[in-house]
Amino acid sequence: MTFFEIIKTRQSCRNYNPNREVEQEKLDAILEAARLAPSACNGQPYHLTVCHGETAKKVAKATMGIGINGFSEDAPILIVISEENYVATAALGSKMKNNDYRSMDIGIVAAYITAAATEVGLSTCILGWLNDSEIRQICGLSHPVRLVITLGYAKDNDKLREKKRKSLDELVSEK
Repeated sequence: MTFFEIIKTRQSCRNYNPNREVEQEKLDAILEAARLAPSACNGQPYHLTVCHGETAKKVAKATMGIGINGFSEDAPILIVISEENYVATAALGSKMKNNDYRSMDIGIVAAYITAAATEVGLSTCILGWLNDSEIRQICGLSHPVRLVITLGYAKDNDKLREKKRKSLDELVSEK
């Protein structure tokens, strides 16, 4: 699968097959892609907690509320991305430039995870609606939880949807 095939076919899955487990070699490939993701000063200011089984079910419940993310309980794996401390050089750069490099780096690693999952035939959804303190307790984390990514196989009837995006004219300007 080429990069452009990945970006054209990757979509947020809200219809997982709860009876189909993710093969360890596919999970390992996705985690290796995450390990190789670029970050400010190569500091990787995040931690990935891979949740399976009952832990995944508990984390899924901590992403639900006001009628959203109910599908997350069917995903066999949830990857919790928590924010870690900066390395010294990135901390200095962040302070000097008043820029939140950790949030950028977390976005980049999430993109690598979702692209790698698509490449190996798995589906994902990035969840920002979550109960930070509850997930920290479930996973034994001391730093803030920023994102949770559901991971698994989509059900057979989960069809590719048309992508609704801004036009290039709205999105891009050249000077």
